[in-house]
Amino acid sequence: MTILIDADGCPVVDLTLQTAAKYNVPVLILCDTAHQIQRDGAQTLTFGKGADSVDFALVNRVCAGDLVITQDYGLASMCLARRARVLNQNGLEYTPENIDGLLFRRHENKKLLRAGKHPKGASKRTKEQDITYRNTLGRILQTV
Repeated sequence: MTILIDADGCPVVDLTLQTAAKYNVPVLILCDTAHQIQRDGAQTLTFGKGADSVDFALVNRVCAGDLVITQDYGLASMCLARRARVLNQNGLEYTPENIDGLLFRRHENKKLLRAGKHPKGASKRTKEQDITYRNTLGRILQTV
């Protein structure tokens, strides 16, 4: 298993590296040139700022059994199709059972935006979110 992080705007890069080190799991950070993220204990791959360039690079590298960290539902869906496990920054594991509903909600939110209505935005990251994320990631890595 390798952990692949969609690192553009990802608030859990350091938490992921700390937990992965505990379980001796390799980490690959993928980002675009606007976010160049370098961390000890991980390999970083940087791609151009083209639309979804990081997403497509990640999908082309992910293998069955890998773990992907992303908050992007579309990317999560593509990774699930490749039989990877996928986790978001709040500890929610995307699954074949929940991805369709999440994609539908994203579609509905985009329709609201086009109509000039703005769905509730993201709030500031909490310690509880970090704890939930770390616990879920640890549970997944224990099964490796």
